Amino acid sequence: MSWEQVLADAGLNEREIQSILILSSKPKMKASELASELGTTRLDAYNSLSRLQEIGLVTTTADRPMKFSSPPVNEAIEQLIGMKKEQLRRVEIGYESVLEGRTIEGSNIKEARSDEPKFAVLKERVHIHKRIEQMAEEAQTRMVLMLGEYGILALCRGPAVEAVNSAVKRGVRVQVLAKLHRRTVRFFQQLDDAVEVRHSDDVETQGALKDETEVLQMLKIEANPVGRGREDAALYVLSEQFAASQANLIDAIWPEAVPFEQAVKRFTEKQIVDPLRIEIGQGSFLEKLRNALGVDLELPDEDTPFDPDAMIKAGREVSNARRSLSENSLASLTILGFDLQMMMRQVGRRVGEELAFTLRSIDDNIEFLNEMMDLWEAAGLGTLAYEFDPNFHVRVGLNELPEADNPEVLPLWELDDGIIEGALAARYPDEGDVRVVREEGSGEIDDLWRYHLLMQEDTEMTAEV
Repeated sequence: MSWEQVLADAGLNEREIQSILILSSKPKMKASELASELGTTRLDAYNSLSRLQEIGLVTTTADRPMKFSSPPVNEAIEQLIGMKKEQLRRVEIGYESVLEGRTIEGSNIKEARSDEPKFAVLKERVHIHKRIEQMAEEAQTRMVLMLGEYGILALCRGPAVEAVNSAVKRGVRVQVLAKLHRRTVRFFQQLDDAVEVRHSDDVETQGALKDETEVLQMLKIEANPVGRGREDAALYVLSEQFAASQANLIDAIWPEAVPFEQAVKRFTEKQIVDPLRIEIGQGSFLEKLRNALGVDLELPDEDTPFDPDAMIKAGREVSNARRSLSENSLASLTILGFDLQMMMRQVGRRVGEELAFTLRSIDDNIEFLNEMMDLWEAAGLGTLAYEFDPNFHVRVGLNELPEADNPEVLPLWELDDGIIEGALAARYPDEGDVRVVREEGSGEIDDLWRYHLLMQEDTEMTAEV
């Protein structure tokens, strides 16, 4: 008789048997890894793991994602035998108590350790949002909702939205991370004004976090955003350690996300008004400031006696250095570590992204480039031209040659080039079918840079050759 047959006789189904055999030889597996080994879905794997945890054959670690393990097969079977004996003993005791008119108390069923994450698989949208409603009702300090692109629709169609609004009114901090869509913006009006809403293009998943103790993660979402969600499934996890890890992830995304009022302008006023974060340079700015001011004293490691004469002399020298810096505008910024070329290029990229956003309704790529050329020339920036030799590329020309060696000239050419770079990057993102490659041109005023637009299949063929 095989281990599989013994486990089957103990009441496990085929998927549970295979899960035990795999986890006993490969501990600390993710549900996705187990699903791959089983040749099934992650949802089915979680279903099996949930039942196996209930009967004590699977242990869980609160990593993100969770990791699962099982004891050796012989120990698992011994545990099952013990459970069966206990069940039979309780049946016997129950039978005797009924005959004698007695009552029984207590239970010896093995439970998961108190520090072990407890989880359950929830099915159908109505049951999932019932749990979200319960989490909002029980929240004490914080409630976070990750709604993806269409999660607000499901939230507003059920009672959970009222529980969320009630939570914020009693002082709970309620945060919503979503990926706004022009068709869903109006539904956010159903949230209380005190609910903090932010937009992030990186928020694809849906879920909820309560008080850093409970987490709900969607495993499967019906393709139709306005459907009834009968195929929806979610993982509910009760674990402080797991919830804290999820909270850290949310806290990392939140500062970079765009406040609702700014993000919504994309869909009402057709403008990108997100804050622009610019890198101003690299290296030690303290060292650069000391050099610029002529302060070559070493910073002491401990307290030193006060010297008023030296302080007055140093102050006079620093004042003169500061006055000199204030009279040398752009050059002074460079001395202090401000990388003006980098800054201007980043501003240009933002302008290009906004330009591509305003032209996003143009599907034809040639027409898009034609509009770019018209705008470029109308703004008096120079000339744009596209050519097909040796491959399709855009040739960039300016009205004035760059003066890269002149520290007193604002590097507007970096702004101009950044506009083209940003527009093409927004039009052809990295995950698309077109790869954008920039190269230097001939150096002539009408051929300073070239942007090659390469189809991915062409790039792969080149790599093979």
